[in-house]
Amino acid sequence: MTTATMTMQTFAIQGLWEKAQKLGLVLITCLALLWGVSLVVRAVRRAVDDGNDLVTSDAERRAETLGSVLTNAARVLVVAFFLLMTLQEFGVNIGPLVAGAGVAGVALGFGAQSLVKDVISGFFLLMENQFGVGDIINVDDSHVGTVERMTLRITQLRDAEGRAHFIPNGSISRVVVLSKDFARALVDVEVDLATDPDRAFAVLKEVGRQLHQDRQKQVLEALEVKGIETLGPNGFIVRTLTKTAPGAQWDVARELRRRILLAFREAGIQIPYSQQVVHHRGDPNAGGPDTSA
Repeated sequence: MTTATMTMQTFAIQGLWEKAQKLGLVLITCLALLWGVSLVVRAVRRAVDDGNDLVTSDAERRAETLGSVLTNAARVLVVAFFLLMTLQEFGVNIGPLVAGAGVAGVALGFGAQSLVKDVISGFFLLMENQFGVGDIINVDDSHVGTVERMTLRITQLRDAEGRAHFIPNGSISRVVVLSKDFARALVDVEVDLATDPDRAFAVLKEVGRQLHQDRQKQVLEALEVKGIETLGPNGFIVRTLTKTAPGAQWDVARELRRRILLAFREAGIQIPYSQQVVHHRGDPNAGGPDTSA
């Protein structure tokens, strides 16, 4: 092996070593950026944490949503930056590549208008704080569930049966948030017609007072008896409303029905059962129909 060949190999090894060092520095920088973003996200989450694990506040949901979006955006930017720096270190001129990517992005924007619509809609959903991670929402009366993840393009819901719904943000036209600030548990109770309404009201209020005392983190105010909602052939329906923490209305309603059933049994208040009057047609030779109840 000649001296010139050895010299060329030495320069090649040195060049590769320098490139590896630069790429290592770029990689460390990218990891440091991701670590810094994660620290900021964790700090924001700790700052808004109220210590109540049973109820997720609006500030906690917003922090969770923004943290998820920032983390995803940081990952995409870091990967793109690392790829561009790697190409530049290996002698690829990234100037025309960046310019071409800009032109391609404009062309892609015309061809993928739905994607652009999803991103723009997602941006305004986040900025206007319409809903966030942890909220229970109803999207266009078609999808109901808890928001598990939000990005600029999609919103992921998990319904009561555990199914995941991935909804493009651009397709969302109307959202009903079922866990915004507070909620109300609506429970209708049917009572037998022979029952004294005032006595039934008193039993319901006592059940609501005890439930409020036992579950103060979930039940914000004691049960409110609105009165008799409807009258039926077998009984009357009493409507009750209970102000609850966000997302707790269903658990509170189920527990309230259980306690009402037990309290009615103890107080001797009956829930009506269906009654029917049956007419028996008599012998046609007996001189006319014979009816009995």
